[in-house]
Amino acid sequence: MSEKEKNTSALNEKQGVEQPTTLSQSAAEKLKIQRKKKQSVDALVKGIINGDKTALSRAITTIESTALKHQSQAKQLIKQCLPHANQSIRIGITGVPGVGKSTFIEQFGLSLTQNGNKVAVLAVDPSSSVSKGSILGDKTRMDSLVKESNAFIRPSSSGDSLGGVARKTREAIILCEAAGYTHIIIETVGVGQSETVVHSMTDFFLLLKLAGAGDELQGIKRGIIEMADAIVINKADGENVKAAKLAKTEFNRALHLYPPKANGWTAKTLTCSALNNEGISEVSKMISDFIAEMKQAGHFQKKRVEQQKFWLLQTVESRLKSDFYNNAEIKNELKFQLEKIEANETTPFEAADVLLGML
Repeated sequence: MSEKEKNTSALNEKQGVEQPTTLSQSAAEKLKIQRKKKQSVDALVKGIINGDKTALSRAITTIESTALKHQSQAKQLIKQCLPHANQSIRIGITGVPGVGKSTFIEQFGLSLTQNGNKVAVLAVDPSSSVSKGSILGDKTRMDSLVKESNAFIRPSSSGDSLGGVARKTREAIILCEAAGYTHIIIETVGVGQSETVVHSMTDFFLLLKLAGAGDELQGIKRGIIEMADAIVINKADGENVKAAKLAKTEFNRALHLYPPKANGWTAKTLTCSALNNEGISEVSKMISDFIAEMKQAGHFQKKRVEQQKFWLLQTVESRLKSDFYNNAEIKNELKFQLEKIEANETTPFEAADVLLGML
């Protein structure tokens, strides 16, 4: 193919972007070396307490690592940061894909930072069951919030964790609190009714819904709606305003079918347009009222104690699973049992009994 034909072909590849001449090669090399340099746990903790976002990011990467060499460091990081934690408001936000979680969180986060608060967003992206990878593009969808000096956005992969959160979301909350963030927002994967784990690690659980999507009938079903402290109908703008108001009425009726919450709070239903920044201030005020009411009645601290108990059980389950699959003898026996199942010489239940018996 001639050069002319190549340039007119639909498969023609455009010339790449050249490196800017103003970039200092020596500065770039120093930056690469600095990024590769390992920091001690003490240095990371000091950086976190001083509000260093780079140290916070590195610490979260360390606790998320599955490498055995990082586990002892992760334990030390949590231990040293724990005395500086538990001073924030933890807010869980969930909803089906496409409901506008990222847009809502950006506007909500901006409203908080403009009032002098420090906001950390822990965004959990779904992992592919095939490639095991995640897009992790939440920062690009919150381009205004990411520029705020008092905001920190950390996307994480959900991995094999269920319940809409990442494997180390609980630990990441502690590190963000130690860094002085007053509001921790956890954006879940967004898969619907199964996202209940986030309810057990937050102070306020917000469910975003869409009008006209058939979700109004979901209000009579138990599960995630029953756990929500508030339901917000997003995208209440343009021609969708009327449908949003109708959905709000339907959800209010459905919420009355549930027994009252143990803390005495009655779940609220609001409408908003995150795109037009309408109704965000009302949501913020509702959350503030909720926190104040819960603290006054003593339910806030009680919920925090329940969170600690839940984290204990989750940690035990996680450690048992890790110890089980990292055991050399069990690894060999697992391979043998899988071969027996493939040859139809045993059942999955018998194989499980053999493996668990080795503990």
